[in-house]
Amino acid sequence: MHLAVNAILPLSSTSVNFIEENGRLSPNKQSHSNRNRGPGFGGDNVYALPFKLEIENPRRITVKNEAGRIGSLPTPSKEGTEMFITSQKDCEIQNISEFNDLFADFVSAEELDLALRLLSNISSYGLVPNSRTFSIAIRCYCKKGDLDNAKRVFDQMLGSGCNPNDATVTVLVNALCRRGKIKRALEMVELVGRIGRKQTVRTYNCLLKGLCYVGRVEEACEMVAKMKKDGLVPDIYTYTALMDGLCKVGRSDEAMELLNEAEENGLEPSVVTFNTLFNGYCKEGRPLDGIHVLKKMKQMNCMPDRISYTTLLHGLIKWGKIRTALRTYKEMVSSGHSVEEKMMNTFMRALCRRSWKEKDLLEDAHQVFEKMKNEFQVIHRSTYGVVIPALCSGNKISEAVANLHHMIRKGYSPRAITINVVVEALCRRGSTNEALGVVGLGLVGDGHHHVIPFSRVSYDLIIDELNKQGMWFDACKVYGLALKRGVKHTKRPQRSNMHSQVTALYPSEMAPATRGCST
Repeated sequence: MHLAVNAILPLSSTSVNFIEENGRLSPNKQSHSNRNRGPGFGGDNVYALPFKLEIENPRRITVKNEAGRIGSLPTPSKEGTEMFITSQKDCEIQNISEFNDLFADFVSAEELDLALRLLSNISSYGLVPNSRTFSIAIRCYCKKGDLDNAKRVFDQMLGSGCNPNDATVTVLVNALCRRGKIKRALEMVELVGRIGRKQTVRTYNCLLKGLCYVGRVEEACEMVAKMKKDGLVPDIYTYTALMDGLCKVGRSDEAMELLNEAEENGLEPSVVTFNTLFNGYCKEGRPLDGIHVLKKMKQMNCMPDRISYTTLLHGLIKWGKIRTALRTYKEMVSSGHSVEEKMMNTFMRALCRRSWKEKDLLEDAHQVFEKMKNEFQVIHRSTYGVVIPALCSGNKISEAVANLHHMIRKGYSPRAITINVVVEALCRRGSTNEALGVVGLGLVGDGHHHVIPFSRVSYDLIIDELNKQGMWFDACKVYGLALKRGVKHTKRPQRSNMHSQVTALYPSEMAPATRGCST
């Protein structure tokens, strides 16, 4: 018997060491080496390196016990291989059942290359593969993503007279559907049907997910009808798969009807089922319908998870339902769920922008932002650029200045427009000294001096306010500082004898420029 075992990937270093150190044939097994054999099992391939071990110790450790020990390890992929090496020095595989136990254990432990090396040498043990051997091999190839070899083993399985069980068919169908190979999956199901095996609900569920994945929703609906006609009762996974397909093509109302049908049939929707509806309604621009589903979900004692809230929050923000988004955010946090970084920054910016028009939201925005800082969440530069103007517009100027300092301490350079907004707010309340501290001296954070971007607007605002307060000498200093930094502006200090003062301060640079001062 030849199983399809072709070169796929090199063995892990652990597996190679094991083969090199322990892979020798017993004298009476040399006839089973890989000379003059075909490309199948035991043939001329990377896995067909015989490693039948002699008994070196009369103490016997059964493969079954060893498999149990390996399965209990926290890191079976690494330690399981070493345990296998030790056990093989003390025992020989006696029959196909023990071989299958060991083979299955390596597949479960994700030692797929070593598992296939073991399979390729089955004849060196004098054993013939049975249905379980074929099934494990199919599962192994599916885990590796080698569907061609998995299908080849399946064909060999049928050719040898071994009938696949339901689990084997489902594993292969699921692997094909996950890769979008729906045609091959349907052909395989048809082939199995010709040998008299009826498909299970689980196999149909895999096909439904595959059809919906590629947008063939109508065929999926017809398949569910066929299931019912054949006497199969759809489970909640059947409904969830079809609902997901409908939601992806903008038919969320039909998906909702399926949810009601599932309830009538006594099925309990899972959180995944509801998340499918949230996603559908939000994609269609109907996030408030998703809120109604959320209420229904909680009435059925199905608790929303992080994905539920995140999906709804994203939809509410995207479609401008900011107040509802705020309530959803508060509920999400009170339920113990956290909001991921990107979503949190998006929500914060949307909340601040809305607070410019709806002032009662500003306090909520401020509290949410402070919570972000207290929890050391990553705050994006663009988020600071929206929060600071929002605080200024709500007359929370001290908080705005504090957050400007916080922004710079975090290593961000504020945009000129952000500086202008802060300076304008400070000048509006007459705090010219603080405004001068922002544009004239820069801000210091983390031991480094951060240069504030120079803007004509900021200097104009300060000079204008100083003129109003009659602080002409200070206005002159700001005017000179601006010119020295290459900032061109239109505002002038207003005093008749300003020329002499400016010349005294900046004799070479400022005297020509101050000829434009108002008198």
